[in-house]
Amino acid sequence: MSYIGRFAPSPSGPLHLGSLVAALGSYFQAKSNDGKWLVRIEDLDPPREIPGADSLILKALEAFGLQWDGSVMYQSKRHDAYQAQIDTWLKSGQAYYCQCTRKQIKASGGYYLGTCRDKQIKDSKDCSVRLQVTHYVESFSDLKHGEITIPAPLVNEDFIIKRRDGLFAYNLAVVMDDIEQGITEIVRGADLIEPTGRQISLYKTLNQEPVSYLHLPLVIDSSGNKLSKQNHAKAINTTEPKADLINAMQILGFKLNNDLQEASIEELITWGCKQWGLKQLPKSIEVTS
Repeated sequence: MSYIGRFAPSPSGPLHLGSLVAALGSYFQAKSNDGKWLVRIEDLDPPREIPGADSLILKALEAFGLQWDGSVMYQSKRHDAYQAQIDTWLKSGQAYYCQCTRKQIKASGGYYLGTCRDKQIKDSKDCSVRLQVTHYVESFSDLKHGEITIPAPLVNEDFIIKRRDGLFAYNLAVVMDDIEQGITEIVRGADLIEPTGRQISLYKTLNQEPVSYLHLPLVIDSSGNKLSKQNHAKAINTTEPKADLINAMQILGFKLNNDLQEASIEELITWGCKQWGLKQLPKSIEVTS
């Protein structure tokens, strides 16, 4: 099977160092396997999105020498597909409407206990849609970190596939899109380890073979906070990208001598594709920027 990887940012702001690390890691892994590297804009949550951020993201990737294969997929164009699958599950009883609020779930210990599973609620008003989990995933194998155990309460928790506000849930969309695009391996930041069990369960529910996973080190600041758009992480410099590129490559474990630090963006990316290997990655799932 030919390798197909992807980078899937949300347009809630420009790329920062943490997202650059994820982009580079997924790109190097794809190209070192003679594979394709796709880009998908995960515009599922309009209230959090910034107008024009998708264009800024694509221009940033180009500035750093990361050229994607094929056309860019937008999740906002995939709503009909998500809804069709949800309707199929609602009809079969695999999915159901749930009236429980976050406050109620927090009061019951922080995990959903299946309260609405057998209520057969027909009115979707003020309801989320949950998937009845039948494929339990207790652990999965990460290409870098080995066997990772899923917290017990999450293994059999019926999770949301459509939110109370009518927006489609990330777990459903990302799995359906990865299947649609033929993704063979997912390379992403370690902050997304937690939902991996649910996503593998979704693959099995959709009668699809789960993909392999590689979680890259999560970049944190000196205070221990994840670099993120929500935490107002500084945007990468697209007009003079070299310093940020070298920093990101060093976070990924590359040893860059003085000659390489004088190389062009294109030369650094080409060299990185040839030298990339999983053994070079830090053992820790967190790295300070």
